[in-house]
Amino acid sequence: MTKPLSGVRVLDFSRVLAGPFCTALMADMGADIIKVEPPAGDDQRSMGAFREGVSVSFELINRNKRSLRLDLKTDEGREIARRLAAQCDVVVENFRPGIASKLGIDYESLSRSRPDLIYCSISGFGQSGPLAGFPSYDVVAQALSGLMSITGSPDGEPMLVGDSVGDTVSGLFAAWSISSALYRRLTTGKGARLDVAMFDSLFALLPTALAQWQVTEAAPGREGNQHPLSAPFGAYAAADGNFILAIANNALFRRFAVAIGRPELAEDPRFSSDPLRRLNRDVLRSEIETWSRKRSGADVVELLGSAGIPVSTIWDVAQAADSTHAEHRKLMTSVEHPSLGTLRLPEQPVHIDGEERGALRPAPMLGADGPAILSELLGMTQAEIATLQTAEVI
Repeated sequence: MTKPLSGVRVLDFSRVLAGPFCTALMADMGADIIKVEPPAGDDQRSMGAFREGVSVSFELINRNKRSLRLDLKTDEGREIARRLAAQCDVVVENFRPGIASKLGIDYESLSRSRPDLIYCSISGFGQSGPLAGFPSYDVVAQALSGLMSITGSPDGEPMLVGDSVGDTVSGLFAAWSISSALYRRLTTGKGARLDVAMFDSLFALLPTALAQWQVTEAAPGREGNQHPLSAPFGAYAAADGNFILAIANNALFRRFAVAIGRPELAEDPRFSSDPLRRLNRDVLRSEIETWSRKRSGADVVELLGSAGIPVSTIWDVAQAADSTHAEHRKLMTSVEHPSLGTLRLPEQPVHIDGEERGALRPAPMLGADGPAILSELLGMTQAEIATLQTAEVI
């Protein structure tokens, strides 16, 4: 079945996480991803979580791709890269700013032979600006974007978000912007140079904090598991652990008060509006937990959920991955890996009417597709390919 990006060919120079996450999403949508790797392979092959000597981290974000081992430090390698780019719709790279230019695979160089090329650069702080040359990992982008300052307990230190969201979110914005540029090219014939920064991407995820800052003229602080503007909203104690409660309007609060047998709470002047409930949230927490600590989390969720209140227990990653809901939504697909046996791969999360999910391939072995790619796109003979292999260009 034809997928939305079928027919789109991407030359992917990216490594580790942000760029590969972007191109994995595009591969899920049908794009042909040619992953260009240095002689030693993408760094992610030797990083992350390992099973039987194989990086599962690499496997999860390089599904559905083809691998070309190419030494860009050689003249022959750079020439092959330029020729391949002329046969591709999109180029993705996440080198430090300036490196692509030194290698001769920057936008200006490649677009001369392919004017409608869409060229996406992903970096920590963008291709221009005071911090552009500053090296960055996810934790640095989280620290400088403001995200870390509002994450964690009020009386604790700034907290790193649990996964590498700076990488994954910038990869997501990159895939979105590439798709937008592809659509624009259909209507105008123009290519595009796309500049995606981890800092910018995380900053764009802070609408609540930015609104607070502009209203109060003070930097928002850490709220722990509570919402900065609404109450009751966050984690509360049951007899056997915590549950999550999310109430942000008067109608829901009245329904909640009735559900816990305390309808008078909705008439209490301290709790008559969301801002007042937020102001008096400690008193409100005491009222709620006096009721909830006498019940199990499961009982709390069943009672409040049946009343239409947004409520839940808290699953760990294993529980979420193994849940019947994740299975029903087909969020992961079991594939057979040549050395790991059965491996569960994630897929982009959007369901598209008429599109089947789950047609995933394992990540490629290093350089496994090189000869086929060079023959298919550049018309190279087996003898020419063998010469390049002998010289360790590919």
